[in-house]
Amino acid sequence: MSFVLPAEIVLASGNQGKLKELSELLSDCPNTLRLQSEFGVEPADEPACTFIENALLKARHAAARTGLAAVADDSGLSVDALGGAPGVRSARYAGEPSDDARNRARLIEDLADVAPDERGAAFHCTIVLLRHADDPIPIVASGVWRGMIAQAARGNGGFGYDPVFIANDTPGRTAAELTKQEKNARSHRARAIAALRTLLTA
Repeated sequence: MSFVLPAEIVLASGNQGKLKELSELLSDCPNTLRLQSEFGVEPADEPACTFIENALLKARHAAARTGLAAVADDSGLSVDALGGAPGVRSARYAGEPSDDARNRARLIEDLADVAPDERGAAFHCTIVLLRHADDPIPIVASGVWRGMIAQAARGNGGFGYDPVFIANDTPGRTAAELTKQEKNARSHRARAIAALRTLLTA
């Protein structure tokens, strides 16, 4: 069943970096993404232990408070040697308030004794699209970007854990050292968006 995207969609986030990245990935679509913070919507609670559950909670929260269709993504980094952590706690790994630099520093510290060939990790992204808050048929798409954790942060691009993540398909460079075009062609969010596009036209 084909799904027609409405002209205006609320993004269940206040993160400008996420808005910029999603807008670029959807630049060929005639739709406007607006942060929920533009509408005065406070962040939703994210008590769940999986990306899909938290994405659904965030999308329903944004749709209910704005009356618009909503898209939410729940993304994070899972590190094999840490049993999948930081996972859904990626944004607050070093505690509140959320701080990218402190999160990266804690991750590097937690992996200090882990050998280079045992630092496998993956970025995960689950995207949920709702036509309205009570939509019984949410569209759900996921993407995974595998790689390794660097021993030190490098690069000035991207955000979050990008400076410490070396993807398998771009060896020798962290995600923060990639061009915007390179990252948008292969990231976990790009893969989730590609899966979403397929579902929208199925």
